[in-house]
Amino acid sequence: MQVRNLFVDALPPAMEERFEQLLADKNLVIERIISPVTYTPHAYRQIQDEWVVLLQGHAVLNVAGETVELGAGDYLFLPAGLPHTVQQVSAGALWLAVHLWPE
Repeated sequence: MQVRNLFVDALPPAMEERFEQLLADKNLVIERIISPVTYTPHAYRQIQDEWVVLLQGHAVLNVAGETVELGAGDYLFLPAGLPHTVQQVSAGALWLAVHLWPE
């Protein structure tokens, strides 16, 4: 058994979000996401459900036309097919995402 830490090697990348898979089992995937210094908004409409928590930083999302602001500790469930766009993030915002893929 190896203990790891979510905050180790969490410096923000320069341009693109960094996605790191921490666990994959059956239809469950857990990943760490680190937001970059320079961020370009991305629109998503995923085929899987996603539960996401912002561990550090600040973010502003547009979820199906509604503005949602997240701070450290805030979490959100995004059902499959729900359109959402990450509009703004603080450099180095650290996320934990849990994806539930269809079986």
